[in-house]
Amino acid sequence: MVDTTGSGYTDDELDLDLRWWAAANYLTVAQIYLQANTLLRDPLRADDVKPRLLGHWGTSPGLSAIYTVLNRHIRRTGADWLYVTGPGHGGPALVAATYLEGTYSEVYPHVGQDAAGIERLCRQFSTPGGIPSHVSVQTPGSIHEGGELGYALAHAGGAAFDRPDLVVACVIGDGEAETGPLSASWKLPAFLNPRRDGAVLPILHLNGAKIAGPTVLGRSSDADVEAYLSGQGWTPMFVEGDDPRQVFRDLAAAVDSAHDTITGLQEAARSADGGGHGRWPAIVLRTPKGWTGPHTVDGVLVEGTHRAHQVPLSGVRDNPEHLTLLEEWLRSYRPDTLFDVEGALVPELAALAPVGDKRLGSTPYANGGRLRRPLHVPALERYALDVAAPGTTFHETTRVFGELMRDIYAAGTRSDGGGDFRLFCPDETASNRLGAVFEVTDRCWQLPVTDFDDGLGPDGRVMEVLSEHLCQGWLEGYLLAGGHGVFASYEAFAMVSVSMLIQHAKWLQHAVTLPWREPVSSLNVLLTSTCWRNDHNGFSHQGPGMIDAAIPLAPDVVRIWLPPDSNTLLSIADHCLRSVDHVNLIVVDKQPHLQYLTLDEAAAHCAAGASVWHWAGNEPDAGEPPDIVLAAAGDVPTQEILAAAELLRAWVPYLRVRVVNVVDLMALLPPGDHPHGFTDASFVDLFTVDTDVVFAFHGYSRAVHELLHGRPDPGRFHVRGFSEQGTTTTPFDMVVLNRMSRYHLVIEALRRSRRVPERGDELVAYCRAQLDRHREHVVEYLEDMPEVRDWTVGSTPPPPPPPSA
Repeated sequence: MVDTTGSGYTDDELDLDLRWWAAANYLTVAQIYLQANTLLRDPLRADDVKPRLLGHWGTSPGLSAIYTVLNRHIRRTGADWLYVTGPGHGGPALVAATYLEGTYSEVYPHVGQDAAGIERLCRQFSTPGGIPSHVSVQTPGSIHEGGELGYALAHAGGAAFDRPDLVVACVIGDGEAETGPLSASWKLPAFLNPRRDGAVLPILHLNGAKIAGPTVLGRSSDADVEAYLSGQGWTPMFVEGDDPRQVFRDLAAAVDSAHDTITGLQEAARSADGGGHGRWPAIVLRTPKGWTGPHTVDGVLVEGTHRAHQVPLSGVRDNPEHLTLLEEWLRSYRPDTLFDVEGALVPELAALAPVGDKRLGSTPYANGGRLRRPLHVPALERYALDVAAPGTTFHETTRVFGELMRDIYAAGTRSDGGGDFRLFCPDETASNRLGAVFEVTDRCWQLPVTDFDDGLGPDGRVMEVLSEHLCQGWLEGYLLAGGHGVFASYEAFAMVSVSMLIQHAKWLQHAVTLPWREPVSSLNVLLTSTCWRNDHNGFSHQGPGMIDAAIPLAPDVVRIWLPPDSNTLLSIADHCLRSVDHVNLIVVDKQPHLQYLTLDEAAAHCAAGASVWHWAGNEPDAGEPPDIVLAAAGDVPTQEILAAAELLRAWVPYLRVRVVNVVDLMALLPPGDHPHGFTDASFVDLFTVDTDVVFAFHGYSRAVHELLHGRPDPGRFHVRGFSEQGTTTTPFDMVVLNRMSRYHLVIEALRRSRRVPERGDELVAYCRAQLDRHREHVVEYLEDMPEVRDWTVGSTPPPPPPPSA
């Protein structure tokens, strides 16, 4: 237990804080239940109660108690704190707290500090046209909604990176503590650097129950909880009880002690000799679920059980006994002593809030656009590849991105050892050909380092941990607190954290509608080691599903990029790193690939979203429509389309073939469905009105069909993509298995062509023979046929002469 002697918490101070807590609890209950008579100036009637009761009471009083104690601590110390609430279901508690401190009315002036404002506050909660029930983007002071549990501690850690003056109080519910992401997040001490970073104070709030049953840690002994947290690198302090006066004293002492420990660690680390790395503090808070609410309802125990989780009194409009219990519950907080005759918080309680941006609802760390500085992105010319002729040289496509990020690291580092940019990657930075960053920084690591470690050190700024949840969660918190960054992952395993990406996109979707939310840097996700080129991995590593998950999300937020080569990747990376309020998926493989465009050509191509590659097609007759359009999106599909086009040019040169490359996938949508959508005229300029299109696509073919809905005659698009066929095999065998090889594409093009060309049957027979030959060759020699393996643009051999008549 915590030693409260000498805590400095006087009886008068405690009395005031308990009244402030009562006001927060009152407004929390009022938001859940009331639509009128919100200050109980009249006896409570059934009509005063909302027709639909939504919200979560159980966690709210604990969240409000922590908020109250943090207010006291901030007033005493003047420190900068951020409040992350893992139990985001306690939304009404955080709305109430930010209202009481004055931030809410500043952000939303129509919700004033009077009786009318309180009525608006209550009526808007979880009602049509109002605000959500969670600690959502609409809630001042929030960077974490907590609707999907598991991400609180990761977001808190990300917010603390490179913010040396910040302390993040992260409340973790005991239900949330059962999730996989949160379990991984306890490893934060291995990565949080007290010299340059802020601190995270986890507050594990154990109230014993989830929505319908007990929690593991809630039913575990203090000794077991202490052993668990200690093994993860934390020193826990325990605060527990149901007597508010004692709990508040103990919690205040624990917060004071934790902050003293944090300050000591940071001062030692920032001293001349660097000091040692001690253990970060944590708090374990045990209070009853639904504390101060109805103890029993209809003869059944509620307080301290799962029955307090949501709405303890559910039949208020129809059950007079429940209505009486609700009124007694609300009046137990003595609202007449908390709010004056005008409905404003009484002065002695209003004075308990910190001042200005020190308020938890007003801190700029929760509105990171206020802290965001423009990222210095070096000129792309120094990384551009020299492409003398398209498709004649090979290069590992992602390597240039690593070089660009290396120089961003070098240019963005501040004199205090901090910065505004970090790369997050699950142990795959070098594997993904991004290793140039290690020329200027190490992997971040606060645990012991041995002589045989490579690029590992306490001041490293590359964040590698074998958890996609941590990498993406840290980056999201880092961005929302004002930083810049990239999350790089094997394509298939980014699906581990796809739900996080969806939640972040939802956050940004609403953030851009709030004028007070300043723009934050975009979430940039590099998907590499793709489904087509996991040469030494198998079927488990082959899956492009992230594209499908992202396509339906908010069009103002989501962008999906499929660069075919290094220079287009550079152009896209430059754009994405400068962008704000977007989720950018960049899908490109790390292996050596053919290079097609100069940097200037790449910039024009990316700005257009898609282009006709005239050099790759065959349209000699101006004004005549092509007989077939070959389109590609993605690096491997581009190579196969180009090889198919070259086969058609060689065998049937009189066939009019157009080649289109798509780099901005969302541009395929109609303009009313996405800001990047091609106009109807632009779409027709690329794909014509009625010519059939054979489309080689990086991902699942259904994604392209979904995007093309509403375009002229979408049935003429014949998409070949990944069809869940894979294994550990050669690169070309992967496209054969999925029927996206150049030979499959040629056969499909001849089938769909506007005109039936002479020698078409011969070419089809040749392609089928090549596929048969491939199957024999790859099994016999364990590598692709030389004419495929070494193919470059212009290397297709001429066809045999036609048979004599």
